[in-house]
Amino acid sequence: MRQAQTPQVAPVRTAEAELVRRARARDEPAIREILQANNRRLYRLARGILRNDGEAEDVVQETYVQAFTHLDDFRGDSSLATWLSRIAMNLSVGRLRRQRPGVELTTLPPGVLEAQIIHFPLLATSEDPEKSMAQREIRHVVEHAIDELPEAFRIVFMARAIEGMTIEETAETLGLKPETVKTRLHRARAMLRNNVEAKIGPVLMDAFPFAGKRCARLTDAVLQRLGLA
Repeated sequence: MRQAQTPQVAPVRTAEAELVRRARARDEPAIREILQANNRRLYRLARGILRNDGEAEDVVQETYVQAFTHLDDFRGDSSLATWLSRIAMNLSVGRLRRQRPGVELTTLPPGVLEAQIIHFPLLATSEDPEKSMAQREIRHVVEHAIDELPEAFRIVFMARAIEGMTIEETAETLGLKPETVKTRLHRARAMLRNNVEAKIGPVLMDAFPFAGKRCARLTDAVLQRLGLA
């Protein structure tokens, strides 16, 4: 007779549960690890909604303060990154609606969306100063084009193409159907193709960098607000 196999808990989720347990106990290294693992994603998502660096940083701080204040509410039904992303997006959308009463992020324009999907490879680094400068100029053009996308498409695009969230994760975070996520990503890429591809080619993945001093500064600010620095 075959013995029933004991279900195996995924190591990643087990490690995350332990990290959350330590964070609940106000363990500074655990909290710092969570911050550093999620800073860039939350900043990019908030930046994609608000189109303002300073406000995006404010939202990231508020996200962490809210999350760590209510960490007991995290049940592990989704990943910690998804839970934090949902908080950051809700805060960003709330801030945007206060700035622009009546804005509706779920409105789609009518029409059939038949654009061809394009791919955006990683921007290569170069030791050539002139080439590096050209790459920075290209990145700025792309960032500006992303900023000009309508909100409903820009948010999905930032989540999927910039931050690399899965379709299912994006749908769960935004409260959308997976088919809607696919459609909006499809359309967002078409808009970008029309705006920039003919001029500079498909270069995107290095847009909106978040590392170094900005990441360290935000991490320290959150720890200070939580009374751990």
